[in-house]
Amino acid sequence: MAAESAAAGGLRMSGHRQRSGEVKRRRWGGLRQQWKLLGLFEIDQHHEFYSLTCMMKEGLAAAIQITIEKAPTNELSDDDFRLEITQIHKDFAMETFAGPVFASLRGSLGMTEQEYQQSLCSENCYLQFISNSKSKADFFLTNDKRFFLKTQNKREIRFLLANLKIYMEHLRKYPHSLLVRFLGVHRIKIPHRRKKYFIVMQSVFYPDDRINARYDIKGCEVSRWTDPAPEGSQIIVVLKDLNFEGQYITLDQQRPWLLRQMEIDTQFLRRLNVLDYSLLLAHQPLHHDERHQSLSFATLIMRTKKSVNPGSSPIHAGVAAVPGAVPEDDSSLLLSETHGGCLTQAQVGDAPSGGTLLPHCLSGPGSEAAELPDFRAQNRRLLPNLKNPLHIIDGPDQRYFIGIIDIFTVYSFKKRLEHLWKRLRHPGRTFSTVSPQTYCVRLCQWVQNHTK
Repeated sequence: MAAESAAAGGLRMSGHRQRSGEVKRRRWGGLRQQWKLLGLFEIDQHHEFYSLTCMMKEGLAAAIQITIEKAPTNELSDDDFRLEITQIHKDFAMETFAGPVFASLRGSLGMTEQEYQQSLCSENCYLQFISNSKSKADFFLTNDKRFFLKTQNKREIRFLLANLKIYMEHLRKYPHSLLVRFLGVHRIKIPHRRKKYFIVMQSVFYPDDRINARYDIKGCEVSRWTDPAPEGSQIIVVLKDLNFEGQYITLDQQRPWLLRQMEIDTQFLRRLNVLDYSLLLAHQPLHHDERHQSLSFATLIMRTKKSVNPGSSPIHAGVAAVPGAVPEDDSSLLLSETHGGCLTQAQVGDAPSGGTLLPHCLSGPGSEAAELPDFRAQNRRLLPNLKNPLHIIDGPDQRYFIGIIDIFTVYSFKKRLEHLWKRLRHPGRTFSTVSPQTYCVRLCQWVQNHTK
């Protein structure tokens, strides 16, 4: 009897454990489904990419530590662009390409190596981004949603590294460029497994709180519709060109700057012979106290003081204007409280980026600041109370997030054949696979037609 009772108890316990395990699996399955619906999925220990992302974090922490201990010099050499460093870890090795170059770019954005390391290598799980992209790339997002990590194939990485110098020169010349900022290129080698290349880039949609619509724009119509999320739901859906029809990006005085910068950036991509890149676009309503503010120089300074931490900037006294002209009668202001009595002069209209503001006492003949490269100018969009990302432009009522991504598709012989095939399949309709010149002009035309 005792044995039978014990056996029955064992069966009950076993059944209880099975039911408990089943409940946990259902709960976990429901959580997985919820994340998938939101377009994001937390990569915890049950996730298929958990091991890979742990290796990424460990490898990145060690790679960034090198530039923490040895900051890059102002002048980059050809060797810096060719540099490859391999670090051996317990279960893998990780290579870092052109480390000093990307560290220099991160510094130009007012980003310290410590904060970059903290964001990429924190104990918090990465998020997997569920993309509707046709590429086979995997997308990961840091837990604070500040940086994207994306797997790339070898050809794409070679293309980026081969053109890294002219990419850096473009950003130096146009510090307010709409091009996405690539912040690192790496390769993980795991024994008996295929090598995996990945890039780190700044998220265009950061910070993403209160963003109420996201779009991926290519300037064409074939396959450019995505079913929107149900009204009132929290599902994150990246919409496309046809979803945007009937809407406008309302910028007022910022519009000429955006049109000009689009032309500059797409002409640069045309020279690289690439196509099929996307213009990412999102918007959120401005708070009441941010609406209809005069963009006088005094207003810019006030908002900059709220948003910029001078101690983190490569040019501590530097302040960059938002795109758009500053009225001439506001072009100078005594900044005794901010810059110790230095007179700051706004250089208006000298560059498409909208000009860079430097204290007069630091920009005279022979000064060190005068010799610093232009690309070190802080690219701020003056977002109050936040260390700003790159891709933010304020209109009268909406804040817009705008950036150009996916710049690796070269117009090869294969793409030319694809173009001919699509012309036969979609007569009279616009599609993405066209010559770089046509693609460039068409996307600029889309922006012109959809802004006011």
